[in-house]
Amino acid sequence: MKILYWVSEDWYFVSHRLRLAIKAKEAGNEVYVVTNISSHLELLKEHGLIPIPLGLDRSGANIFSDVAVMFRLWSIYRRVRPDVVHHVAMKPVIYGALVARISGIKKVINALAGLGYLFSSDDLKAKLLRPFVKTLFMGLLKGKNSHLIVQNVDDLSLFEQTFSLPASRVHLIRGAGVSLSDFDVVPEPTGVIRVVLLARLLRDKGVYEFVQAARLLMKSGSNIEMVLVGDLDLANPSSVTREDLDGWLSQGIVEWQGFREDVAAVWRDSHISVLPSYREGLPKSLLESAASGRPMIASDVPGCREVVDDNTGILVPVRNPEALAKAIQLLAADPSMRERMGNAARYKVEQEFSADIVDEQVLSLYGVVSG
Repeated sequence: MKILYWVSEDWYFVSHRLRLAIKAKEAGNEVYVVTNISSHLELLKEHGLIPIPLGLDRSGANIFSDVAVMFRLWSIYRRVRPDVVHHVAMKPVIYGALVARISGIKKVINALAGLGYLFSSDDLKAKLLRPFVKTLFMGLLKGKNSHLIVQNVDDLSLFEQTFSLPASRVHLIRGAGVSLSDFDVVPEPTGVIRVVLLARLLRDKGVYEFVQAARLLMKSGSNIEMVLVGDLDLANPSSVTREDLDGWLSQGIVEWQGFREDVAAVWRDSHISVLPSYREGLPKSLLESAASGRPMIASDVPGCREVVDDNTGILVPVRNPEALAKAIQLLAADPSMRERMGNAARYKVEQEFSADIVDEQVLSLYGVVSG
């Protein structure tokens, strides 16, 4: 069987889908990866996957470029003739579902890691595009050969009710899963309390609220390190600006470590995980910090509340830096609470979000029996 993934960026594929693709390959399938190749070409080949370069303007600024991408995708589908295609994220799902229908693909898997900028932003552009995208979803995702993967119960309800998709073709599968062996629970470090937001530096990840909370903590005299881990994503309309980031750093409000591959080390060196996001599918950063036994503070929004509850952390109102600062102060002052919540977080990941559980569910949807 031929299985083809379309993911916009190779770094995202490696981070979120590589393990799954390797399992599909090991089960005897031919696996193709359509993506923008930036730095992981040899890694994909090393695992026996077949990479096919395809760039995609994620900013949505050039409709002619997007049409050209769809035409190239059509030619790829016609040449490869995959039995299963797996589209990941908003643009690949919309464009890929259309091209797959034209190409007569036997089984189409569309995976949304949350509803992103279009459904979380109050920008005029997002508001104008929302009804159009909703109509596209309702038209493209109802085919008998089409299956939609969502990552949380809120999105499951939304697509079954608001978007009127048949329940038999909407599947709740909890994110990309976590390889538990990659994350050890170790005692938290000594010294100053370190609070980490690990994510792309986007407005809708709550980065600005995190910085405002850091300002409030500085004014109160709290000795807490507030750390951003992740890169700017200037192709995303929600990206933090370089000027804002430079200003925060020059004022000493936050520390910035950029993108880091050694995520387990990030959480070993931290005390508290924070994600004040506006909406999520199922946030990988929270899952990995939970697997590391770290307590969490997150917005009380879809996706975040799948991982964070009263046992594993603290939920705060969205877009509320004052509440965020208070929650950070509370956890920073109570090591026994941090330990209790961290242990509960690890247990929850083991029971609900392990890679083995998630991978088996997706492979079953493909029709693959793994060894």
